[in-house]
Amino acid sequence: MTGNTLHSPGPTTATGPTTAAPTPSRRVTDAATRTLHWLMALSFTGAYLTADGERWRLVHVTLGYTLAGLLVARVLWGLFGPRHARLSALWRKLQGLPAWLQSLAAVRSPSALQTVWRPGQNLLMALAVALILALVLPLTLSGYAVWDEWGGEWLEEVHEFFGNALLGVVLAHIGLIALLSALRRKNQALPMLTGRVPGPGPDLAKKNHALLAAAIVLAVVAFWAWQWSAAPSAPIPADAAWSENRHSDHDD
Repeated sequence: MTGNTLHSPGPTTATGPTTAAPTPSRRVTDAATRTLHWLMALSFTGAYLTADGERWRLVHVTLGYTLAGLLVARVLWGLFGPRHARLSALWRKLQGLPAWLQSLAAVRSPSALQTVWRPGQNLLMALAVALILALVLPLTLSGYAVWDEWGGEWLEEVHEFFGNALLGVVLAHIGLIALLSALRRKNQALPMLTGRVPGPGPDLAKKNHALLAAAIVLAVVAFWAWQWSAAPSAPIPADAAWSENRHSDHDD
């Protein structure tokens, strides 16, 4: 009788039920690229938060030097590294930006906007990455000039402008990732953490370059330790105010 039909359990082996096969995934970003990305994000965040006040000036300068060094490393990796990390791939994406902007200006209906928006998502992501890399150079150069006192207040204002501009692009980048994650119902930041995306197929990043990633971290930590050990340790008077414009009580 159908009412007494028993449902058979899943497939078994001689030792018990079989386990489910792991979800397939493929590597899209290597460890070295991810390490450079997150160290640059950490350095900029720390430098921005320590921009005001003399107390954190050494930390601010150290993180600025670190950001400049990481930019050089990322450019070299983008020139001589694996194909998926090449800056040429970023440039090829950006070449489609003018045509996409023209198609966006010609949109006259919501359905047409949806069609144009799909290819524009990756273009906007590429544009944000390119702007971040481009803004780091004038930011760190102007910071170095301010540190060596090459100019007056105008140079400090230039440095502050590039810092705020980079912050704006970074926030737009984060916002775009959050938007795409909601639209695609998939965490778009996860591949930059794990290096992998779910799904079958060949790895885009053939090698993980974990040793190079470890070497980058060690180099950054060693630089920070050297900066800390070389920092002046002169005692600070108790009545001294933390200000670039402080004057001695004996000044006329």
